[in-house]
Amino acid sequence: MPDLLHGEPADAAAVNALRSAVMRLGRRLKHQRVDESLSPTEMSVLGTLARCGSATPGELARKEHVQPPSMTRIVALLEAKGLVRLEPHPDDRRQKVVSPTEQAEVMLEESRRKRNAWLASLAESLDEDEWAKLREAAPVLEKLAHLQ
Repeated sequence: MPDLLHGEPADAAAVNALRSAVMRLGRRLKHQRVDESLSPTEMSVLGTLARCGSATPGELARKEHVQPPSMTRIVALLEAKGLVRLEPHPDDRRQKVVSPTEQAEVMLEESRRKRNAWLASLAESLDEDEWAKLREAAPVLEKLAHLQ
């Protein structure tokens, strides 16, 4: 793999432009929420549960890149709002398993629909060639999002 930051200047510029664009777009997408009472972190945890399934607070902390005590607080807030439920771990009585409630699943679907509509409205201003390039880039961006 080439060194994209220290190799060709065009590669370093592309990495910089990609970072900047992804960050701006991500910030704008975060503002397209259905429930303003939830923090972006709480929404992210619910999204992780929806994508990956039930998990222990420790597993969620690793997936969300936060400290376990922080995740314990986030899970408690989500439970108080009726968005997750805690159940005994099937193999370890000391642990709990966090699962989204039906209310969380409905809210996530509404949020996804709102964000998709907002993004689609932006994409309508692209020409056909730009839209084709973006469709081709989507799986690559998805891969980048999940690399560690």
